[in-house]
Amino acid sequence: MRTSNLYVLAVTEIELIESAINKINPDVVIIDSIQTMQRAELDNAPGTVTQIRESANQIMQLAKSKNFVAVLVGHITKEGYIAGPKLLEHMVDAVLQFEGDRNHNYRILRSLKNRFGGTNEIGIFEMHDDGLTEVKNPSEIFLSEHSADSTGSVITATIEGSRPVLLEVQALVTPSNYGNPQRVATGFDYKRLSILLAVLEKRVKLRLSSANVFINIAGGLKIYEPAADLAVCCSIVSSFKDKSCKEGFVAIGEVGLGGEIRSVSQIEKRIQEAEKLGFTSIIIPKTNYKSVKGKYSINVIPVKNIFDALVEIMG
Repeated sequence: MRTSNLYVLAVTEIELIESAINKINPDVVIIDSIQTMQRAELDNAPGTVTQIRESANQIMQLAKSKNFVAVLVGHITKEGYIAGPKLLEHMVDAVLQFEGDRNHNYRILRSLKNRFGGTNEIGIFEMHDDGLTEVKNPSEIFLSEHSADSTGSVITATIEGSRPVLLEVQALVTPSNYGNPQRVATGFDYKRLSILLAVLEKRVKLRLSSANVFINIAGGLKIYEPAADLAVCCSIVSSFKDKSCKEGFVAIGEVGLGGEIRSVSQIEKRIQEAEKLGFTSIIIPKTNYKSVKGKYSINVIPVKNIFDALVEIMG
């Protein structure tokens, strides 16, 4: 296949790819995928450590000598890691991960490694029939279907890269009719959920050991930072008691094993984002309150522990 600017080569032999590169002198070369490439002089099967290492090294040497950009597409495991040897990640200059749920339209381009720049920026895109388009205000889109009067729903402010994003945390707590209750987390760390359930049972005296607990981060995004702990706990209590949280509230904070609310980073960015989207109150850790220097129209409520937070957000 040939167009004025695009060439497609359906081969897996590195030698044939090198020959085509020498002939065309491209500006960008995309290898999809590096796990299928092979060098003829090696007896190893494609996808083995030796083939992946040697194939990637050959492409890198060509890119440096011919001065073109090489993009190596790699398979990932179910856990989200690049399949194959970790050596591949050390060889390249940058590692970019394209995240997204096939059931949602939103995708995140995240930088995991960058030798020539920072890794604290992300790109958020929405999938359309004509391709990907940039999401300029992700918070507004992710909260567009939020229902304030539903139980088990709490808004939190997370940091993606260097930008604050407001997300809806949803919880559903139901009685378990079986010996082992279910614990399901979508977009949130399962082990972290187990810790928070133990804290709620021990410190708040909620009997959750015999209940099914389901957590979902609306919009298909994944939360990696502990600042969403408080929102997760509040949503679980809201669903357990079948009582909706107060309208216009945002909850931020890491929950410690003693039930205390610990400080989080970049608190002012989170407050500003909540204020911009019209929320009336935001619950933050008391230790963060001292560092809040700006004057905001939103009501900033400092809390010391999970009990104080539940009183504020549920009444």
